[in-house]
Amino acid sequence: MTEKIRYSMLQIPFGWYVVDYSNELKPGEVKAVRYFAQDQVLFRTESGEVSMLDAYCPHLGAHLGHGGIINGECIECPFHAWRWKTDGKIGEIPYAKNIPPKAKETKIFTYPTVERNNLIYAWYHPNGEEPHYEVETYPEINDPEWGDEFEKFEYRIKCHIQDMAENAVDAAHFMYVHGVASYPEFEVTYKDQKRFFYQKADMVTPRGTVKGKISGASNGPGDNFTKFEGICDTLLLGSTTPTENEEVITRFSFLQKKVNGEVPTGGVGAAIIADINKQVREDIPVWENKQYASKPVLCDSDGPIAKFRKHFATFYTDQKQ
Repeated sequence: MTEKIRYSMLQIPFGWYVVDYSNELKPGEVKAVRYFAQDQVLFRTESGEVSMLDAYCPHLGAHLGHGGIINGECIECPFHAWRWKTDGKIGEIPYAKNIPPKAKETKIFTYPTVERNNLIYAWYHPNGEEPHYEVETYPEINDPEWGDEFEKFEYRIKCHIQDMAENAVDAAHFMYVHGVASYPEFEVTYKDQKRFFYQKADMVTPRGTVKGKISGASNGPGDNFTKFEGICDTLLLGSTTPTENEEVITRFSFLQKKVNGEVPTGGVGAAIIADINKQVREDIPVWENKQYASKPVLCDSDGPIAKFRKHFATFYTDQKQ
């Protein structure tokens, strides 16, 4: 029997993706990274500017992320010290009497980058097109009534980003994978590159029922937020970035609203974060061992999977995914 490929979608969808935390890339720091099935170098210059370039020096092919250093506002190649600016153009060749015309014309591919929400985002498009939309701003990040630093979790998962993202509208799996008590009822709407969702989440306590809700949105395929409101207001930034076609890195960044000027510790707030991470760990074995069903056999309570797929298809250059 011929072995079937796990995924019929061969592309990585275009969009803005998180490639690092702002506070984890210091001035003068260089990192070798791999996203979108390609090698890159991510660095911050001495003045603080961030850049992400294709990894290999056009001179003789050295990887700029392995041994490269920051020299002022350039990244210096570890092989012959050619210095490349943040826009991918040559800045200096220290041993050349003159920079040759071909070197002046050469440009290392540069990924558009944005620092926002204490995160570093890079734009990916398989054809190198400029960004189609803007990075979202989450006001809680700089609100003094919310926590000052993320509580961070990271997962590397062997699956395609679309198959993972589909969980968000797969209502039935919450009962059978995560053991929730009842079938979750939520509303999902779409506008341009965004998907919005809303769910009532009242909680019964010894002092009575506390009104609550869970709301959120995705801004493209890789940037998601979820806000839990009720007993302990919690913001989750769920940032999923493809490293390979069938592998992703997911960063969960939590903030919680302060109570009496202090970030809550323990109690309900810790339980919310623990439960979300528990659900991810429960999902991973399914994601890593399933095959994408391009023509699924669905029932009437499976959730709006068809609408989700139609919307997600807009992030492929070939929308027949």
